[in-house]
Amino acid sequence: MSESLMYDNPLVGRYASREMSELWGPQRKFSTWRKLWVLLAEAEAELGLHISPEQLAELRAHVDDIDFKRAAELEKKLRHDVMAHVHLYGELCPKARPIIHLGATSAYVTDNTDLILMREAISRVRDRLIGAVDALATFAVKHRNLPCLAFTHFQPAQLTTVGKRASLWCYDLVLDMEELEHRLATLCCRGVKGTTGTQASFMELFKGDHAKVERLDQLVAEKMGFAASYPVTGQTYSRKIDSQVLDVLSGIAQSCHKFATDLRLLAGRKELEEPFEPDQVGSSAMAYKRNPMRAERMCAIARFVMSLPPNAAQTMSTQWLERTLDDSANRRLTLPQAFLGIDAVLRLYVNMVSGLVVYPEVIRQHIAEELPFMATENILMAAVAAGGDRQDLHERIRRHSMAAAAKVKELGRPNDLIERLQSDSAFASVEFDTFMDPSSFVGRAPEQVTQFIDKQITSIRKRFPQLLAQRTELQV
Repeated sequence: MSESLMYDNPLVGRYASREMSELWGPQRKFSTWRKLWVLLAEAEAELGLHISPEQLAELRAHVDDIDFKRAAELEKKLRHDVMAHVHLYGELCPKARPIIHLGATSAYVTDNTDLILMREAISRVRDRLIGAVDALATFAVKHRNLPCLAFTHFQPAQLTTVGKRASLWCYDLVLDMEELEHRLATLCCRGVKGTTGTQASFMELFKGDHAKVERLDQLVAEKMGFAASYPVTGQTYSRKIDSQVLDVLSGIAQSCHKFATDLRLLAGRKELEEPFEPDQVGSSAMAYKRNPMRAERMCAIARFVMSLPPNAAQTMSTQWLERTLDDSANRRLTLPQAFLGIDAVLRLYVNMVSGLVVYPEVIRQHIAEELPFMATENILMAAVAAGGDRQDLHERIRRHSMAAAAKVKELGRPNDLIERLQSDSAFASVEFDTFMDPSSFVGRAPEQVTQFIDKQITSIRKRFPQLLAQRTELQV
């Protein structure tokens, strides 16, 4: 059948990186199964089981040469994916065939492989997250002094700066990174626990020697590069681990969605735009359009990732006793796609921030439309200090403000509030020019950016210098 007739997962074909797609691909998965069978045989030999160096050498020689067509034939016959690959490996390693998978259950290879892949996937996500943090921090510093309207309820409020707003986006990612690093630091392997987690098969192999069985579990974990295995398991490791990991990925997706939504709002106001390439087409009908394609895609994929944790929670909560198999097909979908999705989102993040376009003149125009209202409190205080009656002045400002707002809203005219106040004799003593500098309305926003970078970002940059200044090209 032609590949063009088959459904193509867009996470693989369009959005995620090749590296993340290969990580969750068949070659990596089944090669890891074979590596785990090698590690198990090595550890069992080291602890005294009769496994020869020749058998180990044969296993090591055939870790990566997987005949997927033959594997499919065996699985069709046996109706068991792990046993199909045990037989396939045995066909390549006839001398080692008797000791492949010795004492193990299917979850030895399936669960430990998933944990190995998740460990690497989490590391890759962390690396992309650092790239986004670094790019945002650089942007924040560059624009820390540029005043802009701040919004509450999407209504103009006080002023902030473009850099301060970027620091808000950046801090969300810093919080996500802390959670991600915690998961990475506490991730263990399943280890060697046997069919229902009791290690009974290994007690049989080692003739009741508890110390050797415990050492086997430790030794295999060390060979896999884990500090420890989970202390207790059923046939599988607790599916709560999956749920916790997907919760962290969802948290990153939430931060990304918030950033992309903000960017779409600001693009609509023509204050800030994502990169737009010279030959890029915004609309098939409206040739003038500069649609925020990247931000919209980020929201779309982030929303998909955010939808996955409830699935993992339901899987965890419905695992009967020591295990049931209704988790298997579900996890084949959710685990890879959660990582592919967040990889795609973070690639977009780095790509967008690295090329964000700021329009200072539009920002200044928007400030000019609202600043007269914002300046009235300071004007009021100055007029009172010059001897005016606070309540009378407040009422005058209120009436002038309502009249100016009516002209703006009903007639589309410029805000003339300052001119109205200047013509009112009650404010004759006020030097209005001193109250119309936008930079005097941003509070400590520039200083907050500097402190945020010094206290939060500098240490990250020192820990991961090789990951800074990332640049990401979009596949489509």
